[in-house]
Amino acid sequence: MPVELKGSCHCGAVKFTVLSSMPVPFQICLCSICRKVGGVGGSIHLGAHTHTLQIEGKEHMSVYKAVMNRGQKDEHIASSERNFCSKCSAMLWLWYETSPELLHPFASAIDSPELQVPEEIVCSKVDSKPAYVRLPEGPKKVYDGFPPSTLESWHKDNNEYVP
Repeated sequence: MPVELKGSCHCGAVKFTVLSSMPVPFQICLCSICRKVGGVGGSIHLGAHTHTLQIEGKEHMSVYKAVMNRGQKDEHIASSERNFCSKCSAMLWLWYETSPELLHPFASAIDSPELQVPEEIVCSKVDSKPAYVRLPEGPKKVYDGFPPSTLESWHKDNNEYVP
């Protein structure tokens, strides 16, 4: 049975629960969007089932759709949505139009259960990282772009997928 994740924003105006089959925070994304919305060190996302999402305080939520390739000829608005609290700006989850069945809660928004520490962390989009940002300590795999494995395949390959 999937793990129930309980999360909230910093001020407590928004609370949510969602079921997750991919609850291990194994990857930190260092792309410019994740660094700017999640803090200088990037963002860590989990995987959850969109249809199980329950929200308290929905009226305090806003959505950010990132500007891709800002200032370039091919500038466009991303199809992904970053959901956050409109009162305290805490990021809650990421949702992709291309895979609507999945929701990606920000690990930083999860209150319970205590999230498992992975044996090795994956650092993605390191080519976007400024020199002053340090990678996490401990065992890691580092990718300039995105890693070859998906969130789901990593969980399955590491016997962490919870059906």
